[in-house]
Amino acid sequence: MRHPILFSLCAAGIIVLAACEKSDNEEVDRKFQDVNVVDESNLNDVMLTVADPNESVAYFQRSTAEKPDRIDLQRGLAQSLIRAGRNTEGVAAWKKVAAHKDVTDADRVDLADAHIRNNEWDSAEKTLNTVPPTYETFKRYRLEAMVADSNKNWKKADSFYETAVGLTTQPANVMNNWGYSKLSRGDFADAERLFSDAIRQDGSLFTAKNNLVLARGAQGNYALPVMPVSQTERAQLLYTLGLSAIKKGDVTTGKGLLRDAIDTHPQHFEAAVRSLSALEGNVTN
Repeated sequence: MRHPILFSLCAAGIIVLAACEKSDNEEVDRKFQDVNVVDESNLNDVMLTVADPNESVAYFQRSTAEKPDRIDLQRGLAQSLIRAGRNTEGVAAWKKVAAHKDVTDADRVDLADAHIRNNEWDSAEKTLNTVPPTYETFKRYRLEAMVADSNKNWKKADSFYETAVGLTTQPANVMNNWGYSKLSRGDFADAERLFSDAIRQDGSLFTAKNNLVLARGAQGNYALPVMPVSQTERAQLLYTLGLSAIKKGDVTTGKGLLRDAIDTHPQHFEAAVRSLSALEGNVTN
């Protein structure tokens, strides 16, 4: 009589052990899934930051083919295409992100950025108009300023640039853009101030240095301002000033600046040599 009872107890024990084993296996599976998610997330971040842009594109193309509904992977592909300079493909990829049910306002701003990189200003403006005014970020206002610039809506551009500057701790590039906007309008004094501000924020920004001497040259000021420059940069800036002087009709000053640029450059300065030779040849003729 005891055997059926013993058998029942053993069977119950086996069932309990099996249930425990199944529970343990499920827990392990969940842990591995969590690890895989973390690993994939880290890999995605690596591919978006330090990987070669075209390698990153290939990685996200494979990933989106395997998991086409994942917006994070679609977003990674779009970002990688822009990083790789493949702007037309980048626009198409960002449009796909924008059509996803989980799209964010940040995604729409990135689509507008892709349109601008692809010289599609009307599309950029239309996209930005879909972003609610309550979404206030540095990137959004920087793009709004650039679109306003393209429309020659100077008042709106200045307002957007000013707002963008206040929303970042690294405003050098947007100050440079704002200064170039002023330069294109002929507001040389304000442009000079903004380029100087940009250089104070980032002394390595050569574009702002070159724009600064353009603004000074446009005002007939051909002296290099005090700022951190390498010998090569100094030669290039003297060359820019020389061309500015010649453009304004100050040919003698321009020739002198070109000679200074050639003498200052640590290597052979072919562009300056050609410009000076052409100028002296024309004068001789």
